[in-house]
Amino acid sequence: MADFSDYIVYADESGSATLDGADPHFPVFVLAMTLVRKDDYANVVVPSLQKLKFDFVGHDQLILHERDIRRQKGAFAFLQVDPIQRAAFMKAVDDLVSAAPIEVFAAVIHKDQLTAKYSKPWSPYELALYFLMERLLPLLEWKGQIGKRLHVVFECRGKKEDAELELAFRRIAANQANWGWKNPDFTKIQWEPLFVDKKCNSSGLQLADLFARPIGLHRLKPTQTNHAYEVLAPKINGQKWFP
Repeated sequence: MADFSDYIVYADESGSATLDGADPHFPVFVLAMTLVRKDDYANVVVPSLQKLKFDFVGHDQLILHERDIRRQKGAFAFLQVDPIQRAAFMKAVDDLVSAAPIEVFAAVIHKDQLTAKYSKPWSPYELALYFLMERLLPLLEWKGQIGKRLHVVFECRGKKEDAELELAFRRIAANQANWGWKNPDFTKIQWEPLFVDKKCNSSGLQLADLFARPIGLHRLKPTQTNHAYEVLAPKINGQKWFP
């Protein structure tokens, strides 16, 4: 049997990873990763999210999506009907995040600054991925995970996009994409990417989906009220802003 890690990572993004035509209202690419011990995930995170769904919609097929919740669209149109229910739902989500035994890491790539500083800039996604794996590596080593297989779960974005991301991921994991002076040895961990459809109803991916945009907005407008970030902030173990 493979020596699997005691932990699993779920990743999600906000903003486009392309460098052309940056959105002036959100000119960044954000990649957020959620690290959770598997025992905690199975015994705490998943049951808590399932209960929230049963409490508010009566079934567990609801898929949390930050954009739809924020806009109260699609499966979350019910939030428009009753302000009391809407407040109760948002509090339940806040409580879920606050109580979840997770650690969150994020990289925010400012695309306009990247293209202004570098004539041939790296892909924002690959940069963000490198920064987060670099941050996770010493923490996983400290947690006794050296030599173990760690799955990093991504939401499918398309066949071409997933293939490009997997190539970048495996290049980093094999120490073939070292930038800067640190040169960390990523081969200490058996990094394994896993691409799944959003419809698989993964609790971990749904939590990760809630985090990326609030972190990006906080970096862009740190003085602006950002309730979602305030709830999340105690869980954040590392952030990287580049360049």
